[in-house]
Amino acid sequence: MHNPQNESRRRKRIISFLQNHSSFSPKIKMMPSRTLTPSALKNSILLFSFLLIIYLFFYYPSLHAPPRLLSSHVVTANPLTRRHLLFSIASSSSSWPRRRSYVRLWYSPNSTRALTFLDRAADSSSAGDPSLPRIVISADTSKFPFTFPKGLRSAVRVARVVKEAVDLTDEKAGVRWFVFGDDDTVFFVDNLVKTLSKYDDDRWFYVGSNSEGYEQNAKHSFGMAFGGGGFAISHSLARVLAGALDSCLMRYAHLYGSDARVFSCLVELGVGLTPEPGFHQLDMRGDMFGMLSAHPLSPLLSLHHLDAIDPIFPNMNRTQALQHLFKAVNVDPARILQQTVCYDQSSQLTVSVAWGFAVQVYEGNQLLPDLLSLQRTFTSWRRGSNVESHFMFNLRDYPRDPCKRPIVFFLESVLSHNNSVQSNYVKHVVGNCARADVVRKIEKIRVFSEKLELDVEEVVMNRFNRLELDYISEVNVSKYSKVNCLVMPFSYSILF
Repeated sequence: MHNPQNESRRRKRIISFLQNHSSFSPKIKMMPSRTLTPSALKNSILLFSFLLIIYLFFYYPSLHAPPRLLSSHVVTANPLTRRHLLFSIASSSSSWPRRRSYVRLWYSPNSTRALTFLDRAADSSSAGDPSLPRIVISADTSKFPFTFPKGLRSAVRVARVVKEAVDLTDEKAGVRWFVFGDDDTVFFVDNLVKTLSKYDDDRWFYVGSNSEGYEQNAKHSFGMAFGGGGFAISHSLARVLAGALDSCLMRYAHLYGSDARVFSCLVELGVGLTPEPGFHQLDMRGDMFGMLSAHPLSPLLSLHHLDAIDPIFPNMNRTQALQHLFKAVNVDPARILQQTVCYDQSSQLTVSVAWGFAVQVYEGNQLLPDLLSLQRTFTSWRRGSNVESHFMFNLRDYPRDPCKRPIVFFLESVLSHNNSVQSNYVKHVVGNCARADVVRKIEKIRVFSEKLELDVEEVVMNRFNRLELDYISEVNVSKYSKVNCLVMPFSYSILF
C-alpha cells in the first residue's frame, strides 16, 4: 500500500542527492502545503478567465470579425463563378412569349444555369431555343389553400418553385446559390456572382432587398426580399427550406404573394434578410432616369417591372433600350451605373456621370449631397389621385421646366481594348433653352476608364477607380482641364 510518510522521505533523499552532486543545480526547497480557501479559488478563477479572454482576443481575431463575410483565404481557395448559381424564373404560359426577350439579355447557355417554371406548356416557338433556359412545368398545387381576397392562386405555385428547383438539382452539381426572380426581372449575373462571393454559402443566407416604396414595405414587410427584384438563398439553407416548404405553405393561405410565403417560412427557420441594395424591385412607374442616374455605390444586380417603366433611352422601345444598356454591361459590368461627380472649376460646371447610362452637366457648382439624391422623375406604383407616395431614399424635385434641368448626354457607344474602355455620350436636346456658351457648344462627352476588376474586399468597401473625361465641342475641338472628381466615399483627380 502507498505510505505518504515513506514517499515524503524518498523525495527528500532525491533532492539531497541532487544538491550534493551537481554544482549546476539550483537550491530546491519543498513548499509547505496550503489549503485552498474559497477566496483563493475565486481569485484563481478570475485570473484564469482574464487570461483566456486576452488569449482569444489576440490569437483568434476571427471570433469578433463580421460573421457573414468570407475570409479572403476561402474566396481564393474556391472562388464563386457563374456556374455556381442556379436561376429559377417564375413565369406563365401567357406571359412567357412576350417577356422571354428580357431573359435573353442576361442568360448565356454556355455560362449560366437557369430554369423557367410555367403553369403549362407555352407556344412551341421557344421549345428547344438554346438562347433560353430549360422550361419546367410546375407541379399541381391545388391541395394548398389560398384565401387572400382577389389575389392570384399562382402565388402558391411560384412560392413552391423554391422546392422544385432544389429537388431538380443534384447535390453534386456544384450549385452554391439558388437565385429566384420573375420573367420580367433582368439580372446582372457577373455583379451578382461578385456580391454573393462575400458570403459563406455553407451557412444560411437569404440575400435580397425590399421595395423602394414605403407603403409596399409597410403592407408586406420591411424585412422581406421582394421576389420581382430577385433574391438568393445559399445552398445549405435552400435544402433545409425545400424540406419544410410544403408543410409551411399550409399555414400561410392568407398571404398575397409568393415572396411573402417564402419569407414567412424562412422566418420559421430563424433566418432574416441580408440586404443588398443592388436588387431593384422598381415599385415605381414612368421615367426611371432619376433612379438610374443616382444609383447607390454598389453593384447593379437586378431590375424588375420593366413592362411598367418607360424605355430607359430615348427613341427606343423597352427591349432595344435594355439591349443598348447591355452594350456597356458586357464590357464593364462592375462599373455600370456607378455615379461619379466632377467639378470643372475653370468653366464653373458640375458633371455627374452614371457610367454606361448618362452624363448630366450642370452650370455652376452643385452641392454633392443634392446630386446623390434621386430626382423624382417617376411616380408611385399604386395609381390614383388619393394615393400617397413615399419612398425609401432621399428625393429632390425634378423641374417641370426643361430649361431648369441639367443638359443630359445619353450613352451612344462603348469601345474597349484590353482593359481600357472608352464610353461615348451624345447630347439629348429637350426644349429651346438659352445656355451658356461653354455648355451649349458641347455635343459629346467621352469617358475613359480602366475595366473595373474588384476583389471581395473592394466590393465590401465600395472602392471604385478613376475616370478620365473630355468634352467634344460642335467644332470638334477637345478641351482639357484638370478637376476634382468625387466618387463617394473617395476623391480622385479627373481630366476633362
